[in-house]
Amino acid sequence: MTEDRSFASASVPRHLVRGVVGFGALIGAVALLPIFGVVSLLLAPVGLLALRGCPTCWAIGLMQTVSRGRLRRSCVDGQCRLTGSEHVRPGHRERPSGT
Repeated sequence: MTEDRSFASASVPRHLVRGVVGFGALIGAVALLPIFGVVSLLLAPVGLLALRGCPTCWAIGLMQTVSRGRLRRSCVDGQCRLTGSEHVRPGHRERPSGT
C-alpha cells in the first residue's frame, strides 16, 4: 500500500502566493491584536487554510514543487532511492552515484 504524501502545488508562483497569504494572515492575527483585540485572531484560520493547516507542510510542499520533474523516487523491494531525471539542464551535470 503506497500513500501519496505530496504537499506540492501546481506551480512555484502559486505556492508562493499561498505562503504570502498564509504567513501574512498568521502574522497579522498576532500583530493586529493590540489594535483590534481578539477580533484580529479571525485571521488565524485564514492563514492556516492558505497553508493547508501546517506551516511546516507548506515548506515541504515548496521543496516538492521546486524539485518536481528534477528528482524521481523509485522503490524496489522495500528500498527507495532518489535519482535525477533523465533531462539535465545545460551547464549542470549529474552527481556521481555514492556522493
